[in-house]
Amino acid sequence: MLDESVVTASELMTRDVALVHPETSLLQAIKLMATRRISGMPVVDQAGNVVGVISEGDLLRWHEAYSEKQARWLDMLAEGFEPASSFLQEIYAEHFKVKAVMSRGVTTVPEEMPAREIANLMHSKDIKRVPVLRDGKLVGIVARSDLVRALAQKLGEKPHISEPTATTVNEALRRAREEASRKSPAP
Repeated sequence: MLDESVVTASELMTRDVALVHPETSLLQAIKLMATRRISGMPVVDQAGNVVGVISEGDLLRWHEAYSEKQARWLDMLAEGFEPASSFLQEIYAEHFKVKAVMSRGVTTVPEEMPAREIANLMHSKDIKRVPVLRDGKLVGIVARSDLVRALAQKLGEKPHISEPTATTVNEALRRAREEASRKSPAP
């Protein structure tokens, strides 16, 4: 259905994009996601380049992966010595920043990309959102919900059906004979 459409990313995207920086605290990121009722958002660097995405999935996986990594790392570093408390505080603080949780290697799309291609990309990469870029800079985001809304709108459109010119079969046949007699040359 979306392949018949010429709808592009720029028409589908949310322009008021919630975003965070790698150094943003996880608490701030989580509160922003909850307030905006979104399941993920782009992470941009100081220059405005998309460097990652943070999502509900990242947050759910965060604690497990961190615990194992941190325990091994601290064991290796400490090797029987007690690390300085400032060192432990820094590790703890780094753990609670967006950069510790975000997914890197983000798939992005240009504003001109058709909706059908975006849907295929999301399906093939099993992702839920794609940042939209213009000249390498973030201008919007397309989520699966945007594609669903576009599809619902397309399905809700009433096809243009011209009004029948004849009210009965006999009337239609009579008109067809009249048109045929006008077009055929006189004997």
